Amino acid sequence: MDVVPSLDPGSPRVRFGAELRRLREAAQLSQAAVASRLGCTQTQVSRLEKATRSPSKSDAERLDRLFGTPDGVSFTRLYQRIVAQPGGPVWFRSWVEEIEPTARILRSWDPLLIPGLLQTEAYARCIFSQEPRITAEEVEERIQARTRRQQILERENAFTFLVMIDLGVLRREVGEPEVMREQLDHLLKRARQPTVSIQIVDPKCLAGLMGAFMIAELPDGQPDVVHVDSSTEGQITTDLDTVTAIWKRYEAIRLWAYPERMSLRMIEEARCGWT
Repeated sequence: MDVVPSLDPGSPRVRFGAELRRLREAAQLSQAAVASRLGCTQTQVSRLEKATRSPSKSDAERLDRLFGTPDGVSFTRLYQRIVAQPGGPVWFRSWVEEIEPTARILRSWDPLLIPGLLQTEAYARCIFSQEPRITAEEVEERIQARTRRQQILERENAFTFLVMIDLGVLRREVGEPEVMREQLDHLLKRARQPTVSIQIVDPKCLAGLMGAFMIAELPDGQPDVVHVDSSTEGQITTDLDTVTAIWKRYEAIRLWAYPERMSLRMIEEARCGWT
């Protein structure tokens, strides 16, 4: 069964799903029948209708050929509105809109920064503001997008979030000391949630220096999905070789992670150092 996140009823993606369901039912077509025309599975059509999956350009074009444009509805135009939404790179939206809302367990490793789902607004603003040639408007769009993304941690059926962070991240100055104090306070607050676990990793762990990544475990036997960071564009894949390699790296890093209770004390100590 799909896990349906809290979605903005006015968003283009929700409108896309609602129109697909309306036209499909009006044409007396099953989800399986539509899936065969799109070249996908019935589950994927269901997720399109529930707005837990972002449509592709080819999805939109095939739906326009299937249904025409009754009442002026154009799936291609709705798709264009979806990809034109501000607040983050297009390649990352499939992770935010499809993977995170349906994940059972999300594992995260970051050797350089506090993970985005746990960042305060002030911490995130400092990071975004230092990107080359970024405008103030783009910074605000990214802040708003990150805030919306973080709301997933407030859901009653939120995924289990297992976080590992390099010790050096607690000591890396992002903004003024006040920003760091607030950020570490926020980490401690999130760690009190039963679905969130934070572990600090010894800086001697060299296995983690290759970069940040996330592993999403999905329900119903679906394959694991990984997101691997890079300096330009991250990679999101279910490729078995890549997923296996990331899992091995995760387990190698975990060997250097301090127990959760000790990790929280380390965060508290670091917080006191930002005066």
